[in-house]
Order: sequence, then C-alpha cells, then structure tokens
Amino acid sequence: MANRSYLYSADSMPNEAELPQRIRCISEHNWDIPLAHKLLVGRGTTIVPSMIWNPPIGIAADYAGGAALLRDLLRAVGGGLEDDAEFADCVARTTAHLEKQQAKYFVLETGEIVSMTDDDPAASVRRLVSEDIPHAVAMAEAAIGGQNDAWLASLRADWQSHFASFYSDALYFSFPG
Repeated sequence: MANRSYLYSADSMPNEAELPQRIRCISEHNWDIPLAHKLLVGRGTTIVPSMIWNPPIGIAADYAGGAALLRDLLRAVGGGLEDDAEFADCVARTTAHLEKQQAKYFVLETGEIVSMTDDDPAASVRRLVSEDIPHAVAMAEAAIGGQNDAWLASLRADWQSHFASFYSDALYFSFPG
C-alpha cells in the first residue's frame, strides 16, 4: 500500500471537539505531497487537528484562494503545453472537480507522508506550513507573473508528478455524509 497525502474540502475547520461540517473528498497522491496540494492550501494556511490521526498534523486553508492560485499556475504551465492533450484533460478534470467539491476550506491530511521518516510528524507539518508551502506559493506567484520561466519549464517537463493526482468523490479515507 502506498502512503498518500489526502486533500478534502469542508465548510468548517477541524477542531479538537468535532469533525468539520460536510467533508468532501478532493484528491489523494501517492508517496508525496505534490505541488498542487501545497498550492491549494497556500492561502490562509494554518495547522489544525487531523481528522484521521491523533497528532495536530492537519493543514487547513482558504478554498477560494488556493483554487485560484492553482488555476492561475495551471494556465501558466499550459502556456508551454498547448499541444499536450493529456495535460489539457488533467486540467479540465481537476478544475471541474474543484468546482464540484467547493467549500470554505481545504483540509490537507499529511499523516502518512510525514510518518515516513524518523522526524517528529508535528514538527514536519510545522516546517511544511512555515517553509515548504510558502516557498511553493512564492515560486508559483513569480511564475504566474512571468518571472520564473526556468521553474515553469521544469514543471512542464514533469507535470504529471506535480498535477496528476487522483481526484475523486471517494478517497481511501472518506467520511460519511
């Protein structure tokens, strides 16, 4: 079984007392937290209790802001992949799913990924929120603004690993209701 990052949307943030209202499945990605997941939780990012595991290793963020950031970057990446039908299909499926599952927040579950090393999972999540996610957002904003062509070229060369996650209404960890 692969270790995965899991991305959900919800109408409220997880807290110690209860799960969020109306949790919707967005995406899962094997063996990594892909760039797309980092960008989707890149606006208003905060650490929250996990909906799946005990440590505080969930990450919540503004849905609308994260979705807009990813759409803008996909448009910039697509500027060099106009003839790639597979990329165009990936973008169409991703954006349609994001529109269908829209809520107030994204919630990223990191437990399986941050537990793959001997590092403290909570410390790994704090590093994700304070360093990795802001760095990814800054790189994306620069690329969208036409100031990061080399990075855009690297994304185009390996777009599947950054953007082709499994988007579905049901993930390995799904929630009732």
